[in-house]
Formats: sequence, C-alpha cells, structure tokens
Amino acid sequence: MANYQRGDAAAAGELVDALSPQLFRFFLGQVRNRELADDLLQDLWLRIHSARHTYRESEPLLPWMYAIARRVRIDQYRRNKNRANRELQMERLPDAPVPDAEPAGNLDFETLLAELPESQREVLVMLKVSGLSVEEVARATGCSAGSVKQKAHRAYEKLRTLLKGSGHAV
Repeated sequence: MANYQRGDAAAAGELVDALSPQLFRFFLGQVRNRELADDLLQDLWLRIHSARHTYRESEPLLPWMYAIARRVRIDQYRRNKNRANRELQMERLPDAPVPDAEPAGNLDFETLLAELPESQREVLVMLKVSGLSVEEVARATGCSAGSVKQKAHRAYEKLRTLLKGSGHAV
C-alpha cells in the first residue's frame, strides 16, 4: 500500500490482485448477489484510490480497507432504500411458485447467513470468512472489541439453533 501511495502502478495491481477475492467474499456475504458484490468491489477500489493518501503506514491495512468497504455497502443500502421509497409499482406481477423445501442435508452457508441480523452477519463474515481479528473488526466497524465478540456469540447461537432445527448435528 505504501508503494501504491507513492504512485507505483505495479504495487496497485498487486494490491488489487491480492485483496479482491477476500473483499469480494465480504460483499457477497453481505448482499448475496454476485453482480451487486462485483459492483460494490469496483466502487470500493475507486474509493480506495481516492482515499489512498489517508492510509498511514504504521496502521494495519485490512481494518482501513474494511472500514471503507463497510461504508460502500452502507451507501449502496441507502441508495436502494431511497430508490424503493420513490418508485411506485404500476401493476402487480404474479407470485413466483414457492420452490420445494431443501432437504435437511443441503443447507448452504448463504442461506444460514441470510437468517442473521445485518450487524451479526457483517461481524461473522469479517471474522470467519475474511479472517480478521476481533480488534481489526472493531476498528473496521467502529465498535468496541466487546461488542464484536457479543455480536459474534449471538450469531453463533442463532446458527446453532438453525442447524439443530434442520436436523444437523452441532
């Protein structure tokens, strides 16, 4: 990142190549839509480019990047919320048929994550999918380490309940 700040184009490419998969998984865990996650990732890299001068070499890189990623996701949510408030549905489309319930053995991670509240899902994705420490997640989210631990614990409990309810051994 320090070389990127100094204008090294190769360093910028290496940074994008190294961190894009991890940041894409963060967005995908939040929005559960590949196209939207890709759009958010592109927006993130634009913001990082614009804000690269604010990064301090003495600080860890990932919490700084995840703080920006979190703001990108929040801004996208607000844009969609505002758009939904202004749009009027002209005619009602027929309801889509309800798909058959999945067999108990086929629960996927995204389905389980969708059941969690937004704040718990965000913390869980940062901790377990992205591999950040509690302190790094606290910096990225602007919460205390204790709050991050509490959200993670509540997310684990909810996931255990969901898995027990579906017949999976926990």
